[in-house]
Parts: sequence; structure tokens; C-alpha cells
Amino acid sequence: MKIGVLAVQGAFAEHIAILNKLGVAALPIRLPPEVVGLDGLIIPGGESTSISKLIRDYHLSDEITSLAGNGLPILGICAGMILMSRRITDSSIEPLGLMAITVRRNAFGRQQESFETELSLPVLGNQPFPGVFIRAPIIEQAESTVDILARLNNTIIAARQGNLVALAFHPELTNDLRFHQYFLSIVAESDRFNLRGSAVAKGN
Repeated sequence: MKIGVLAVQGAFAEHIAILNKLGVAALPIRLPPEVVGLDGLIIPGGESTSISKLIRDYHLSDEITSLAGNGLPILGICAGMILMSRRITDSSIEPLGLMAITVRRNAFGRQQESFETELSLPVLGNQPFPGVFIRAPIIEQAESTVDILARLNNTIIAARQGNLVALAFHPELTNDLRFHQYFLSIVAESDRFNLRGSAVAKGN
């Protein structure tokens, strides 16, 4: 299994470290040729305006959109969730439009209002998950094709649509590996991963 982590800006190194800890090959992605052969992609937190500009400057936005359309599992964290959305209510950023969600940036306040809290995430089991929120967005609207994974104070902070997952919080800034394991399980169950594995096996 090979997971790419978008590395144009933001907290990409932490995701790579966690994936390595889980025994998964993790590659920093900065240019279009580097997405070839990926089984999954993580779009990390960071500055959504900067990431949006850089992926367009580096001609990555069309590649990511195409991969998502072809079933590549993608996990978007904070800024990644903003970029994966169909609409952003409070910004002129042009999102990638991968998920049928509308988001609002900085919904909990600026940097000084960052906080941590325990979250209920049924997909991870009964034990609460440590949620780290840094200038976090929220999902204001989600279409019926989107599964809600978690809420905080009745606002949506985690969602899944097919092989696409978006989070308002930062699992890479905790010692809890369960969310990365959950994403890897989505990758392992994806048709894309299994078809590629079958092709490799036939080649041998």
C-alpha cells in the first residue's frame, strides 16, 4: 500500500510519520508525476488559501480531481476539508468540489481559540477520540449522499462520501492512530486498490 501526502504546505510531515509507524509507505506529493501508483491521498491541514494556490500553480488540482473521480480514497484534514468541499461560504477560494458539502472556515475562531476535546466517533469504537481543533472549519450543509461521522455542539466536524473523508480536527497531532487506521481500511477495501493488487499479482 502506498499513500501520498500532499506536501506543498502545512502539517504533512506528521501524517508521513504516523503512516510510517503503521508500516505503510508514505510519499510527499508536490508534483503531478508523483501521484502515479498511489492507493490513497491525504490533504493535510495548513493554510487553505496557500494550498489552493500552490496546487493550481503546480498543476495538481486537476490530477487530484481526476483521481477522486476514479475512486482514489482521499482524506482531507481541516484545510484539506475546505479544499475538498463543493462550496465555501466565507471565502473566494475555489474548492476542488470533491464532496457534496458546504463548509465555513475558522468556525470556532482564530488561532488563539484553538482547543482540544474528546469526540464521539462511532466508526472508531466506543472510546472517545482526542479532537485537536486549530482554526477549524465546520460543515454547514451536507447532501444525502454524505455520511456524518461526528458532530460537536450539533455542528458537523467529520463526514464521509464514498472513498472521501473530511475532518475539521487534526488526528496527526495526537498519539491515537485509530483514524489513520480507519482511512487505511477504506483504502484496503476500495475497488481501485484491489484491482491494482490483482493486476500486480497477474504480472507476477
